[in-house]
Amino acid sequence: MSDVLTYASMFGSSFLSATLLPGSSEALLIALLIAKKTSVYGLLLAASLGNTLGGLTNILIGRLLPLKRQGRWHDTAMTWLHRLGPAALLFSWLPVIGDLLCVLAGWLRFAWLPAMLFLAVGKTLRYIVIATATLQGMQWWH
Repeated sequence: MSDVLTYASMFGSSFLSATLLPGSSEALLIALLIAKKTSVYGLLLAASLGNTLGGLTNILIGRLLPLKRQGRWHDTAMTWLHRLGPAALLFSWLPVIGDLLCVLAGWLRFAWLPAMLFLAVGKTLRYIVIATATLQGMQWWH
């Protein structure tokens, strides 16, 4: 597979995994790291950009939702999110919860720049941890 196609696949997989659609970009990242045919930094960049843009898509979806109060659980969740603000998006990498956090960040109309920065940091750190663990594991086995 050419480098461009590899990076495009990593980008696409991570983008789709960050939206409300199911996916496993982590498995693809690990497989590509094990194959050792492309740059680790290129893979991290493609994965981080794709996942961040997918998260921003969820924020946009949240902004399109009508502002309507939902009930008692709503008050608890909103208090927690308002207290943390855009920093809550550091946890946007968590399965299921992360997608919901992004949608709620849009619904609550968090400011774009801080939301984008916290989202990007959280998602990038996740891929760095996965890549580091994979590469360390590969060294340990050899």
